[in-house]
Amino acid sequence: MSQFFQEGPQLANQYDDDRVLQSFLRRKLPSDVFTEIEPGLRRLGERAVTDILALGDAAEAAPPRHVPYDPWGRRIDRIDVSRAWQELERISAEEGIVASAYERRHGAYSRIHQFARLYLFGASSAVYTCPLAMTDGAARILELHGDLWLRSNPLPRLTSRDPKVFWTSGQWMTERTGGSDVSGTSTIARPDNGLYRLHGTKWFTSATTSPMAMTLARIEDSSEAGRDLSLFYVETKDSSGRLQNITIQRLKDKLGTRAVPTAELTLDGTPARLIGGAGRGVRKIAALLNITRAYNACCAVGFMRRGIALARDYARKRRAFGKRLCDHPLHAETLANLQIEFEAAFHLTFRVAELMGREELGEATEQERAILRLLIPLAKLYTARQAVAHASEVLESFGGAGYVEDTGLPRLLRDAQVLSIWEGTTNVLSLDSLRAIDKEAALGPFLDDLRSRIEVVKAADLLPQVQRIREAGRRIEICYQHGLKEGVDYLQAGARAFAFSLARTYTAALLLEHAAWSLANGGDTRPKMTAQRWCARELAPLIEPNASYRRLSSDLATDG
Repeated sequence: MSQFFQEGPQLANQYDDDRVLQSFLRRKLPSDVFTEIEPGLRRLGERAVTDILALGDAAEAAPPRHVPYDPWGRRIDRIDVSRAWQELERISAEEGIVASAYERRHGAYSRIHQFARLYLFGASSAVYTCPLAMTDGAARILELHGDLWLRSNPLPRLTSRDPKVFWTSGQWMTERTGGSDVSGTSTIARPDNGLYRLHGTKWFTSATTSPMAMTLARIEDSSEAGRDLSLFYVETKDSSGRLQNITIQRLKDKLGTRAVPTAELTLDGTPARLIGGAGRGVRKIAALLNITRAYNACCAVGFMRRGIALARDYARKRRAFGKRLCDHPLHAETLANLQIEFEAAFHLTFRVAELMGREELGEATEQERAILRLLIPLAKLYTARQAVAHASEVLESFGGAGYVEDTGLPRLLRDAQVLSIWEGTTNVLSLDSLRAIDKEAALGPFLDDLRSRIEVVKAADLLPQVQRIREAGRRIEICYQHGLKEGVDYLQAGARAFAFSLARTYTAALLLEHAAWSLANGGDTRPKMTAQRWCARELAPLIEPNASYRRLSSDLATDG
């Protein structure tokens, strides 16, 4: 009796194997920039399936460990991380995952280059992208709001390629009294000889082993600034390596991101430096959140790309019912839909990177800044939801093997699930999108930009898609104007459907624009097929949550 063993999927060079990334970079970058950066991307694409992948697997297998006491009973609160996790930090510095954005070697295109590197690195890294996201965000805060000392000392560490110099940063915002609602922050900052001492508990702190962190607290005084939150810089250890009045209560036992050290901390007089003056802390930390949310979207895209790469390779090898999986029409349809979802998320995310680069170099117009303000929460919320559904479908495409931990596949789903939670849930970001429209008057520029992208599409077989996008844009505009008349409850009840409609319709315009370019530059028809299939879906799944609709929702929510 012959024995049968399945052959697991294999990954090729993740740059060479990625038509979508290569095509986008060729379209967006000047030819000399593309020629300069491509060898480094190809090398990183190979590392993503060799040493970085092996280190990511090793870090996942050896999660961080909290050591509260030394052998003689002294409280030390040490977090031990694996050698693999430390190596991933070294590689991320050397590869310039953060630095490439701040060197600005390619001007406004530097963010596109950086996001390409992040995208290749992320899915293999055991989510080392988490500390990198907060590091990048902290660097941006210090650029914008730091004093001379902050810009001269921690900032160069955050943006260094030298592993001996490089620091990562934590982000301590979440407290027991509030997650996304930072107004519940109860940490107090007491003045102390020009600095401050922090007292309070941080319920969820990622990258807890980082040498520094950004955090929010209320200055203890009776002024208006004291009532407002302020932003602080904290170094976690003193010159002897001891924690600075920080007690680690526990490491979080999480569904995924198991290699990331995430802890609950108590601050009891932790020294801190005020950033950018008293008050307006939430406004200042928004610069960090913009970057971490963009990283979130990029990681979502990276996970989706990894899932489809594995599923596609497996489908070429696995035989069932007399032929390969990829030769079964229904399985081919499943893989095609996974590819479409990935491409949509990719173009939405890299549009954010493009605008971020322009904004940071002072080259963005007022309209582009407004578009970016709206696009960041949209890209984060929508790609995160896509990534979870995508990972679930990928696991199912492997059958039982997709449910078995030692194949490594369940990790895709476990790690993807956090993307819709941290840096703002879907509902929180849907409401933030409404704030962007209200405060920045972003809807007009957003829809104008959408229309300008489809105006360049002249191919006859794409004109029906142009019309569908125009119609969806009109429906979105009418829906919002109607919501303004109906009031805030109407707008908020429909905020998620409205945000999804904005994201889907804008993505359709990006896909169509890229399809038109591809047809004119080499004749690749695959982007056209992606755009056509995306536009065949419901682009604007809007709802009309009038008073009776909301009453029914309330009844269902409270009474079942």
